[in-house]
Amino acid sequence: MKPCSSLLLPLPEGRAILAGLLLEEEVIQTILRSEIMRESVIYQRIESEGIRKGKAEGKAEGRQEEGISLILRLLKRLFGTIPTEIEENIHKLPIEKLEELGEALLDFQSEQDLINWFEN
Repeated sequence: MKPCSSLLLPLPEGRAILAGLLLEEEVIQTILRSEIMRESVIYQRIESEGIRKGKAEGKAEGRQEEGISLILRLLKRLFGTIPTEIEENIHKLPIEKLEELGEALLDFQSEQDLINWFEN
């Protein structure tokens, strides 16, 4: 049975993939020129996936940081200062909890309400 030619990798790409399974990156760089590897469809696919994931993570981190900043500004406006421990706890909250806290703080009458929110 003859292998399907559309499933075979071109020689440089195949070498790069197989080398990556067995050799350290520096050795691969010495054997294969990086320009050749960059032309590989597999390399380009992996690179674009990495870029996509990096952008998504960056957006999530930015959203998290902005949420923390907004919550702290609102709480400081409401109560003047907030305890360091509470501020540290706010920095640890995932985005979903930050959103919940943002809604809840609209009903806070005192700093104790904020403390109670964290205890519940």
